[in-house]
Amino acid sequence: MNPYFSDPTEAQLHHLPRRHFLRDCQIGLGGIALSAMGAGPLAGAELPESPLAPRKPHFTPKAKRVVYIHCAGSPPHLDLLDYKPELVKRSGQDCPDEFVKGKEFAFTKGMPKLMGTPRKFSQHGQGGTWMSDAIPNFHGIADEMCVIRSMHTDQFNHAPAQLFLLTGSPRQGRPSMGSWVTYGLGSENEDLPGFVVMISGGIQPSAGKNAWGSGFLPSVFQGVQCRSKGDPVLYVKDPKGMSRELRRQGLDALRSLNELQARELGSPETLTRIAQYELAYRMQVSVPEVMDISRESKETIESYGASPGASSLANNCLLARRLLEKGVRFVQLFDWGWDFHGTNPKEDIRDGLTKKCATMDRPVATLIRDLKERGLLEDTLVIWSGEFGRTPFREGRTAKGKVLGRDHFPDCYSMFLAGGGVKGGTNHGQSDELGFSPAKDPVHVHDLQATILHLLGFNHEQLIHRFQGRDYRLTDVHGKVIKSVLA
Repeated sequence: MNPYFSDPTEAQLHHLPRRHFLRDCQIGLGGIALSAMGAGPLAGAELPESPLAPRKPHFTPKAKRVVYIHCAGSPPHLDLLDYKPELVKRSGQDCPDEFVKGKEFAFTKGMPKLMGTPRKFSQHGQGGTWMSDAIPNFHGIADEMCVIRSMHTDQFNHAPAQLFLLTGSPRQGRPSMGSWVTYGLGSENEDLPGFVVMISGGIQPSAGKNAWGSGFLPSVFQGVQCRSKGDPVLYVKDPKGMSRELRRQGLDALRSLNELQARELGSPETLTRIAQYELAYRMQVSVPEVMDISRESKETIESYGASPGASSLANNCLLARRLLEKGVRFVQLFDWGWDFHGTNPKEDIRDGLTKKCATMDRPVATLIRDLKERGLLEDTLVIWSGEFGRTPFREGRTAKGKVLGRDHFPDCYSMFLAGGGVKGGTNHGQSDELGFSPAKDPVHVHDLQATILHLLGFNHEQLIHRFQGRDYRLTDVHGKVIKSVLA
């Protein structure tokens, strides 16, 4: 007995926490307020459906699924997709003062020298899209591509730029694009995650796992990282000595306990726990099957340049098609190695770029053709991008060396979309004659995000989640749909 109270009941009441009043005293002020606010089911209420159950968007979508190919480090767009003859003509001259005055660059100080591309450009497809000799396989899919040449962002360092592109904020803690999409649409296959992430190039993206995190959304919507080499998903296998039947019994017991807690507290994370345990159990069978590219024909494997058991972008592109076929909603591919500063021969925009592009343009082009042949491209949105662009001048640290490289550049860069309601064989926007700024139809990162959500059937201003008293969305308080790219 507490020495300060003569009555044991009084002592017990004294130590009851405030949460007891709010949680258990449902006829009191707390219970009434929480019920009125819709804070969650009270004791005895029915559990809602699975958080990953399929849901309808705001309007009929053009795209049902997405594959986002992110070239981490950012490709030199002026050597791939944006031909600037005037820049070539003036290569080696000092940059015009008005283009660099008052601006900061990641590694360049003083007055840099303009650098025209050493690559050979030619036009392809019915729209006459300019592309360089570094991406020969893209030449054959020009009529599927919508190239945006007027992209711009607010960030010039890798991690914040990746976060800004993929979460709408340069700071950690916001849900990623794939999480927003699965939050809005759910999943079409209850045996696989709605959002899958795969990495090639041997290095995680600079933004780390925040690039596919769920932020303040329930964690069931975060990306699940799969691997093309070794165990497809870590920690999904049963522990040694545990049979599948025993695993099922254990999960059933856990589910019963979690359902009791969900009915009592109504926490979305409890429902997430239930969904994730069950998904992991089903994934033990479904994931090894879908991740086994040896089931594909020899001709298909060779067309991608893939190799069963290896870790590569080629393998991941083929796996992406298999996952999309099985109903995965959002597949995110990260490929490291596109930071072409020119600090070593691998970063030279001549031979280095040729070798790097050889690992990328073939599988990406094959993926787009493969999706089209299978009738999937028309409702699958393919996105290819870096987090920013590269400068129209030589990178400061390597300006006097033999290796040609470019610095980070947020003001103007190129990317492309294909399939999923996009107008193929077209070019949107234009940079100025030296490639420093958008000269026509600029597209901000938030505009791109708004357009992606629009193609998936969402009004980006209405796909929201309330957190800490505020409504949040992927596009923050900005963004407008780029209507001219829509088919």
